[in-house]
Amino acid sequence: MGQSEMDILAIILESGPVVKAVLLILIFASIASWAIVFYKKNHFRVLQTNDENFMALFEQCSDLTEVKEKMGSLPYSPFKSMFEYGFDEVTRIGQEASVSNMSNREYMQKFGFHFVERAIKKGVVEARTIVSKQLSTLASISSVSPFIGLFGTVWGIINSFTGLASGGGTLDAVAPGIAEALVATAVGLAAAIPATWFYNQFQNSGDELDARMESFEQELLNNFERTL
Repeated sequence: MGQSEMDILAIILESGPVVKAVLLILIFASIASWAIVFYKKNHFRVLQTNDENFMALFEQCSDLTEVKEKMGSLPYSPFKSMFEYGFDEVTRIGQEASVSNMSNREYMQKFGFHFVERAIKKGVVEARTIVSKQLSTLASISSVSPFIGLFGTVWGIINSFTGLASGGGTLDAVAPGIAEALVATAVGLAAAIPATWFYNQFQNSGDELDARMESFEQELLNNFERTL
């Protein structure tokens, strides 16, 4: 195995400038994708923990005003953001109803409840935007890396034919170019496969978060409607 590793290293070091550039790009893409993977895995875990902490507070408080007063010390979470946008809109509706000399019920009958729904949706959209950050980069790496590796492969094959034309049909003439081609292909796949795998995993995590937010949205709407 040690000899094989040394052979691969020798192939990389002895490859042409174009193939070296391709390999450097792929190595950089692989490092970037793994950095995104570790960051996003931790990010999803933190968001879920923060949501659970907010729900614990939400369930133990006697009313929505108490939740608003106590949630300030909690870190950001999608549930907290949804509640905050919704609560602020409910407060605004109560103030406008008072100015208009109307009860909350009369105000809601006249103008509807969609203002609160839209306010909560702002929190949902905000959470989705935060969650989707860096995922487009991961998707780009997963889709582009094989083609970059393919470019290195084609270039290595071109070098092989060049060696074949200048040095005859011996294995020594074509082996370096074929080796470069195979290494470029392998590195391209090594960068693309993990990026594709984790991108799909994070998409599933995002779908799970959407389901949790949808469920909490209905609970919030029921609470706000009863409050108004």
